Amino acid sequence: METIQAKDYQIVFQENGYQLLNNLINTNNYTSLFLLTDTNTNTYCSAHFLSKIESSKPIEIIEIIAGEEHKNIETCVSLWETFVTLGADRKSLLINLGGGVLTDIGGFVATTFMRGFDFVHIPTSLLAMVDASVGGKNGVDLGGLKNQIGTFNTPKLVLIDTEFLNTLPAQEMRNGLAEMIKHGLIADATYFKQLSNLSHFVYEDLPVLIHRSIVIKNDVVNNDPHEKGFRKILNFGHTLGHTIETYFYNSPEPLSHGESVIIGSILALYLSTKATTFDLDTAKTIKEQLLKTYRKITFSEEAIEATITLLKHDKKSKNGIANFVLLDAIGKASIDHHFEHESLIEAFEFYAS
Repeated sequence: METIQAKDYQIVFQENGYQLLNNLINTNNYTSLFLLTDTNTNTYCSAHFLSKIESSKPIEIIEIIAGEEHKNIETCVSLWETFVTLGADRKSLLINLGGGVLTDIGGFVATTFMRGFDFVHIPTSLLAMVDASVGGKNGVDLGGLKNQIGTFNTPKLVLIDTEFLNTLPAQEMRNGLAEMIKHGLIADATYFKQLSNLSHFVYEDLPVLIHRSIVIKNDVVNNDPHEKGFRKILNFGHTLGHTIETYFYNSPEPLSHGESVIIGSILALYLSTKATTFDLDTAKTIKEQLLKTYRKITFSEEAIEATITLLKHDKKSKNGIANFVLLDAIGKASIDHHFEHESLIEAFEFYAS
C-alpha cells in the first residue's frame, strides 16, 4: 500500500511501515522507549507488534484502563507521573498502540510532558485508522464533554496494520465505517457509493477502502492544519452527533461514537435540504441506506431538548451558536450554517419518520 505524505510525517502501511518504524527507532538514539497500551490492546495486540520491532533498546510497556470513561485528565496525570518514575525525558519515544481513545491520550501526554517528546501512532481500531490517529489532534474529555482539552501536534509516524482489525467486534468496525461514510459524503461521491453498497463488501477490499479514507482526511488536514476554515468539513455529522453521544454517555444504553455520528449525519442531511440545494429525496434514500447498517434510536422530547441545549458546549460554537457542516451535493460540503430551534426539531422528526 502506497505511503501517504502528511504535512510533516508519513502514514505508512503493513511491513513497509514496520521497516520505517524500526529505522526511526534505530537512527534517533532515543534515551527510552515506551509502549502505551490499554487493557485490551496489551492482551490482543502487543505480542504481534513487539514481534515486528528490531531494537536492542528495551521497550517499557505502560497499560491504562480501556474505555472512553478513562479519557480524562486523571489518566493523563497518572501517565505523567509514570513518565517521571521511569525517567522519561525530551529524547524519549512514546508508541501509542490502541484505538482512538488511546491515541488521543497518548499524543496529548507526549505533547505536554516536558513541553513534548516524540510519539508514534499504531491505531488498532478501524475508527482510529481512518480518523483519530490522522490529523494531529490530541486530547481528552472534560466531564462528559468530548475533547474539550487538547493540542495540535503531529506524530513522527502513523503505522496502519490491518492485522489488528481481526480482533475487533462488529460494533467497533461500524464505528470506523461511520467515519469512512462521512469522508465519502463530504469529499468523494464515488467512494460513498462503494461504502453504501455494503451487500457486496468483502474483507479483502478493506485495505484499499481504508487507504482512500485516510487520503481524503489527509488532503483536508493538509489544506487547513489548525481548523481555521476548510478543515471544518470533517465535522459533518459531528455537531449534533457529539451532543447525542454526550447525552447518552451515562445512560443504561450509551451510544457508540459511530452510531452518534450516523444519527448526526442524517440530521445534517435534512438540514442541508433546508439551507442548500441538497435534494430531499436523496436525503431520504441515504437515510434508508444508513439505517440498514445502524440501529434506529427513539428520542424522547426531553432527549431532543437536552441534546440541542448541549450544542452551546460544542468546540466550534461561537457565542453559544452552533456551526453546522452541510452538503451541497454528495461529495461536496459547505461550512458555517446556523439554524433556529424549530429547524433542529424538524431534523429529529425527519430522522424518526
